[in-house]
Amino acid sequence: MGFASFLLIFLALCPAFLAQIVEDTEFLIDGTVKIAETDDNYVCATLDWWPKEKCNYNECPWGSASLINLDLSHPFLANSIQAFNHLRLRLGGSLQNRIIYDVGNLESPCHPFTKQGDELFGFSNGCLHMDRWDELNSFFNKTGALVTFGLNALRGRQRTSKRVWEGNWDSSNAHDFIDYTVSKGYQIHSWEFGIIADNFLLSFFGKSLLFNRSWISLNNSPTWFAGNELSGKGIGAKVDAKQYGEDVIHLNNLIDQLYKHFQPRPLLLAPGGFYDKEWFETFLEVSGPGTVDALTHHIYNLGPGSDLNLVNKILNPLHLNKIADTFNNLIQTIEINGPWTSAWVGEAGGAFNNGGPNVSNTFVNSFWYLDQLGMAAIYHTKVYCRQTFIGGNYGLLDTSTFVPNPDYYSALLWHRLMGKGVLAVSNNASSYLRSYAHCTRHRAGVTLLLINLSNQTHYGVNIESSVSITSHVKEKSNHKSSFVQRLKKTISWVGRKSSDVTLSREEYHLTPLDGNLQSRTMLLNGKPLQLTENGHIPSLSPVLVNLKSPISVSPLSIKFIVFPNFSSPVCT
Repeated sequence: MGFASFLLIFLALCPAFLAQIVEDTEFLIDGTVKIAETDDNYVCATLDWWPKEKCNYNECPWGSASLINLDLSHPFLANSIQAFNHLRLRLGGSLQNRIIYDVGNLESPCHPFTKQGDELFGFSNGCLHMDRWDELNSFFNKTGALVTFGLNALRGRQRTSKRVWEGNWDSSNAHDFIDYTVSKGYQIHSWEFGIIADNFLLSFFGKSLLFNRSWISLNNSPTWFAGNELSGKGIGAKVDAKQYGEDVIHLNNLIDQLYKHFQPRPLLLAPGGFYDKEWFETFLEVSGPGTVDALTHHIYNLGPGSDLNLVNKILNPLHLNKIADTFNNLIQTIEINGPWTSAWVGEAGGAFNNGGPNVSNTFVNSFWYLDQLGMAAIYHTKVYCRQTFIGGNYGLLDTSTFVPNPDYYSALLWHRLMGKGVLAVSNNASSYLRSYAHCTRHRAGVTLLLINLSNQTHYGVNIESSVSITSHVKEKSNHKSSFVQRLKKTISWVGRKSSDVTLSREEYHLTPLDGNLQSRTMLLNGKPLQLTENGHIPSLSPVLVNLKSPISVSPLSIKFIVFPNFSSPVCT
């Protein structure tokens, strides 16, 4: 090849080389103390009531994903739940406040949902027949699911104004339903009192809407919402905090009565709404100690599913950071007003109104989802429920084919790798490189999650442990050495027992097919994640890398790194 040809090729490739920025970073993982602890089954997903007529933005993405008509015999459905080995499922949604349980002495027969625009949430009352409840519980037992069931919290109340509902909760139908459940021996992990979904019953034309303390433009297009928030200011429906507290005491007594001879007694969750400081404080004060086991709140911090800027929001660290205030404020409310309870995210779909088409069900959404899981855990969240497991655009499974979307694999990797113990991570990296560390799940070691939101920066990562630093206080603070040199000069953070063998780390590198962020196919270490011929979840196998090899994270990618021999006194 002549010099001229070589020069032309070099000049052609030069922009690509220049576009790639390499940045070295230093990370310190504090393995001496847990800063928070999640539930062992932290990852949770929802199953909703919405029928196929639930539509937004001229599309109807729910199909037959409702609890009423979901095909429980589909092998992909069972396989995808069983892969978690006890996945937590929360059954609920806006229409739970329109559900009548077909059991006991009903005043009139209950019928299926029908679309009625003038009714609350846009639908008539619906019906849960006990033969369907039997089928659901048989399925949950088969798949090992941990079930949270959201009860109808509006029954018996009267609407006194556009959004305000007053009066005592009528518990008779819930009593008969729970009694039936106990009599059949069905295991319910927790009962939830209250719900807010991602939508509301009003039509807005070219106006802005106060949603979760943020103004959201509806882009001058008519949009129909259906849903409710019973806590706080209320969306669609509002119940006073004092009344709600009194009603949840009544439900707690009912559970005590019906589970007197049945173990284990389920937990009681409430209120299933967006966090509102004053409302939550009053609710805790009225309900008092020993009543509510967990406060459930909802998050849709990406705005409406129709927003054309969703991808940019997901990749913007400043936008992702905003929700931290909600997590922090809720924990402060619990510490001051209800230290007997804990925080759960009862529903989070990113974008409300079914999620964003070709966003919520694609690779790019995992940047938001995994960052949410990491951030919520830091703020003492015990459980994080994703809206939905199947249904809408934000389902972990495709509504029509039951094939896993990319976020399914993100959830499964988190569940298998990230344990209960949350560790502090400090670094000198850009905010575009997100990092979260946990004790590795059900085995010794530490797992680090790295999320690279940058579209051009390739990060080199050096890892240090506070354990090794505290063992070498004599080392000069301004002395800079390589990662490998530190391994040689310190009491190794990978432990003393393995000094005579080659040490490895596990890497799980997630990227989109063909580099397309909105691809429906996720690659694990360069290989597409696809169901096996028998419809089973593929093996999520890591690449084993020599511990002394440099760590790197390519642009717009995600990496779980497991350090099996990381020496941490709190991760054993």
